[in-house]
Amino acid sequence: MAIEHDYFGLLESGPDGSIFWSENVDLGDQTVTVDLTAPDQDDVSEAALDVAAGLISAIETIDRTARNSMVDELDDRTSEVTEYILQLQAELGAEIDDLLVDISGDTPIDIIRSLQLMSMTILADEHGGKDPFAVLEYAFDPDATDDVLLVNLGSDGDVLSVTSAD
Repeated sequence: MAIEHDYFGLLESGPDGSIFWSENVDLGDQTVTVDLTAPDQDDVSEAALDVAAGLISAIETIDRTARNSMVDELDDRTSEVTEYILQLQAELGAEIDDLLVDISGDTPIDIIRSLQLMSMTILADEHGGKDPFAVLEYAFDPDATDDVLLVNLGSDGDVLSVTSAD
């Protein structure tokens, strides 16, 4: 069986009924891997695919929203964003300044600006639910796949939470 959609084209299901779509999308001067997945195509609605296409098309806005949410968490010393930044500063020490994209004098903000959006995973079967509909993966070092921040989005594009992959 398959699902046809204007943006995604023909989404064919695997033998287990799952669907998967992947594409690389440009975001400024970087490329972001976007995956759409669902364990059962019967749980994927046309509305979910429309929302997913909208998120992908608005990836620049979604990225800005996610980074602003990370900045908002800097006020909480126990947030995972703050812990991630403190860990980076401890690991890299003074070398961190050489790796920052922009130096404003506010190192935590500069680190958030320097994070790379590595991927967006859309969980198409979670449309309208309480669980994340999309997960954005950010890394300071693209080669350190375990050291990332995950921004979980609802179907409406609002940030539900920011967590670390540790």
